Amino acid sequence: MSINNSRRSFIQSLGAVTASGIFIGAPSLVFGASKKVVVVGGGTAGATAARYLKMADPSIDVTIIEVNKDYFTCYLSNEVLSGERTLDSLKHGYSGLEKEGIKTVIDYVTGIDAKAKKVTTKSGASFDYDRCIVAPGVDFKWDTIEAYDAATAEKIPHAWKAGSQTTTLRKQLIDMKDGGTVIVAAPPNPFRCPPGPPERVCQIAMYLQKEKPKSKIIYVDPKNKFAKYGLFIQGWKKFYGFGTDNSMIEYIKNDGIAKLDAGGMSITTTSGETIKGDVINIIPAQKAGKVAKVAGLTNDKDWCPIDLGTFESTIHKNIHIIGDASIAKGMPKSGYAANSQAKVCAAAVAAMLNGKEPGTPAYVNTCYSVIAKDWGISVAAVYRLAEDRSKIIKMSGGLTPINASDEHHRREVENAHSWLNNITSDIFAGG
Repeated sequence: MSINNSRRSFIQSLGAVTASGIFIGAPSLVFGASKKVVVVGGGTAGATAARYLKMADPSIDVTIIEVNKDYFTCYLSNEVLSGERTLDSLKHGYSGLEKEGIKTVIDYVTGIDAKAKKVTTKSGASFDYDRCIVAPGVDFKWDTIEAYDAATAEKIPHAWKAGSQTTTLRKQLIDMKDGGTVIVAAPPNPFRCPPGPPERVCQIAMYLQKEKPKSKIIYVDPKNKFAKYGLFIQGWKKFYGFGTDNSMIEYIKNDGIAKLDAGGMSITTTSGETIKGDVINIIPAQKAGKVAKVAGLTNDKDWCPIDLGTFESTIHKNIHIIGDASIAKGMPKSGYAANSQAKVCAAAVAAMLNGKEPGTPAYVNTCYSVIAKDWGISVAAVYRLAEDRSKIIKMSGGLTPINASDEHHRREVENAHSWLNNITSDIFAGG
């Protein structure tokens, strides 16, 4: 990929597209009559949709229903494992959104009645809606790995939802003896944050190199390649001896995990190899969050089919699905993609509630990965809906050059941290 202007100018332009160009040629969305929208899920996608819906039309009654009072971003949570970041630095609440007139309810959604247009919760409450936006995130396919389930994951963590399991995995790394083995097992496609597993390997390697240099990481991946493959391999070679006899990282490709022996601290791969580890991190296969399945919004592959221009479900009218759970063909499942898609959805819902025709959407995505101290990489892209609405097409983009300077890589880390502050402020209004 190439960039016509400077990389910094290109990434800055993504913010402009996201903030001011949700729809190409869209009219100003300020209307009158009050309508009700219930947003199920207050993570990156849900909170963004709620905020931008309220900005598009302040008269809309917007309610977020979220089970957790605090939200921890998954993006950059791998830095907790290296000790470069605290988990609390990723924590956000909903006070900022409430100040902007968005109601927040901490409760567990048990059902969505598409016919009655009603959301019900565990506490027994019910919420009527004109349109519902569902942002359920991901759940895990526990039946794909023998002897690995939700209960076992509290001891053999996936840490793929930032929070207590991130802390557990960090403690296990601290407690491990020098000379120990860490196993990181990646999931099959599709899954949340494609560059996340190899970045996790890097962040764990950063910690081990400094504190437990005799240790090693075995990375097991059922795929042949992963996102930003060439740049990650370059970083592994530069910092962790990859490809040499002294490599801290052993990479096993085209071989997933078939079975866990939690008592014996070992995994068995799909090819039949048994590998013992002192710390085991299994990232399971994924699917749309549970509420999407309960509400009948998923297809036979457990993801949510949508209209790509409005994110309205193709199964149930008046319900929109955004974020990782949706089948946004042409875009990755990432935090920035979810933020961008939520803004597209918000503008569409505001227009549709007021009898207007949504415009043609544009979307953006940026993803940073930190490979070593002061050494980062990124990918960025701008997208547009295909004329036949069958997919989202990348119009332009850029990837960190393979021959980038040390200073360039240092700025990528700086930009990653700046991006985190900016996007979370955009999502949670400082909450």
